[in-house]
Amino acid sequence: MLPDAIRFEPCGLNQMYSQCYGTPPVVHATGGLLDTVVDYTPARLADGSASGFLFYSMTADGLLSTIKRASLAYHDKKVWQRLQKNGMAKDFSWHASAAAYREIYLSLLP
Repeated sequence: MLPDAIRFEPCGLNQMYSQCYGTPPVVHATGGLLDTVVDYTPARLADGSASGFLFYSMTADGLLSTIKRASLAYHDKKVWQRLQKNGMAKDFSWHASAAAYREIYLSLLP
C-alpha cells in the first residue's frame, strides 16, 4: 500500500456531478477531490462552503468514521439541506477558470 502522502487523484467528474445534483460526496482528501469538495464542519456549513465529507487516512477506519459523520449529518434535516444547497450552488463550469486564465495572459502582455 502506498503512503497517503504520495497518493494522487487527478480530479474526476463524479464528485462534481454529485454536488451539482445535491448529493454530498464522501471522498478521500487527495488531488482533485480535495480541490473540489469542502469538508463539512459546523463553521464551514455556516459560511456556506461545506459541500461534502473528506477522509484523510486511507484506511477502513478513516472511511468508516467519515461515513458515520455523513450519516449523522444526513439525519439532521437542516444540516443536510444546507450541504445540498452549498454543493448545488458551486460553479464547476469553465466561466470562472477561463476568466482567471484570461487575466493571467493579459498580465503577461507588455
